[in-house]
Amino acid sequence: MKIPSFIRGNLLLKMTSLNAGVIIVRLFISALVQRLLTEYVGPVGQYKIGQLRSLSQFLMSVASLGTFNGVVKYIAEYKNDGGQLHKLFSTIFVFVIIGASTTGLLLFIFSEELSGYLFSTTEFEYLIKLTAVVVPFIAVQRVFNGVINGLSEYKKYAKIDLIGYLVSITLTVIFLFQYNLDGVLVAIAVTPVIQVGVMLFFFYKVLREYIPFKNLRLRAPIAKSLLAFTIMSFVSSILLPIVEIDIRSMLDERLSGRDAGIWTNMTFISQNYMVFSSSIFTLYVIPKFAGIYDFDKFKSELFSIYKTLLPLFAVGMVLIYLFRNLIIELIYPGQIEMASLFKWQLMGDFVRLASLVLAHQFLAKKLVLNFIFTEILSLSVFYGLAYFLVGKYEVEGVVIAHFIRCLITFCVILYLVIRYFRKQENKLKIN
Repeated sequence: MKIPSFIRGNLLLKMTSLNAGVIIVRLFISALVQRLLTEYVGPVGQYKIGQLRSLSQFLMSVASLGTFNGVVKYIAEYKNDGGQLHKLFSTIFVFVIIGASTTGLLLFIFSEELSGYLFSTTEFEYLIKLTAVVVPFIAVQRVFNGVINGLSEYKKYAKIDLIGYLVSITLTVIFLFQYNLDGVLVAIAVTPVIQVGVMLFFFYKVLREYIPFKNLRLRAPIAKSLLAFTIMSFVSSILLPIVEIDIRSMLDERLSGRDAGIWTNMTFISQNYMVFSSSIFTLYVIPKFAGIYDFDKFKSELFSIYKTLLPLFAVGMVLIYLFRNLIIELIYPGQIEMASLFKWQLMGDFVRLASLVLAHQFLAKKLVLNFIFTEILSLSVFYGLAYFLVGKYEVEGVVIAHFIRCLITFCVILYLVIRYFRKQENKLKIN
């Protein structure tokens, strides 16, 4: 089918339209799988699945020492400079060895304690040990993803993402039927191995072109440059999963495992439509913002992104809200308590999308302190309000906290971005 001319002329729309097809397929399959999980493991089982997914998200950053955004930025800059690429990947090689070996060892040693912390029982100690073995694959997958994003290979990225997802979901369903909840948890734990295999199968020639596998050395010549991204990634990718894990445990303790599962299911719906934007940020937004130092040009690019993304998201979110009861009935039958969570989650996610676009200016310009401040502020407000509002509104209090923190974060990020460009203008005037 021929792509309409107005889409062909807009790179962001081309990426968005291609991404939309992949996401729609993922959403449909995900809905079917969630329905199966609801029937076989129930809300309490889904709460445990959410805990493991949060752990996996945590490990994605720790195992690679948070180098993902650094890989994206420097691949985009150095893709035609073999010498710089060699320095980049030698440094990443060292980072991955340190991150993966340390993380894997700690998971193995403290598997019993981590099982108790995550699942309130030590019976999943075997799962933590399995995850420890998989940690190197988690690190490698994160680095490979950074390369693909840095090259803006959005067509290949969409293909790899979809195939990897289909293979891992197939394994999840098979293990669900065979081993129930334990099978699902094992399938989630080994998913990074599948994803690395898919990437190597479809993208090995390109990876070999940019990653000097044979010439990698245990040296870190640009460690200082990557450490800034490590710090930023640690703040966002590590603290967020910890906060989510703790909030689920709090809901389980103060309300019930069912309530923890219901909030987990709400966040799962959110993650499925928010993933629509995640690749766009790394494939398009960071490379665009990295080369813009003039405020007028930045505003023009920002409004162009907003005009493309926000109306699409607004329409999608309104439809989700209107059909929320149908979604619950089809995917999470019997969990009607979820209906009241949708409006707060959707409004919060819409504001969050707008703030995430702005916040990628911090990543593009390596504004480490600004990034750390806004992330810690956002998570602190969320954590504190969630604990306070659960006492008044029960599980709905968590999504109300999410909406409030998104509004506060957007205002703070906007102020910091404007302040950055004013400082740049003042420097030019002085010079």
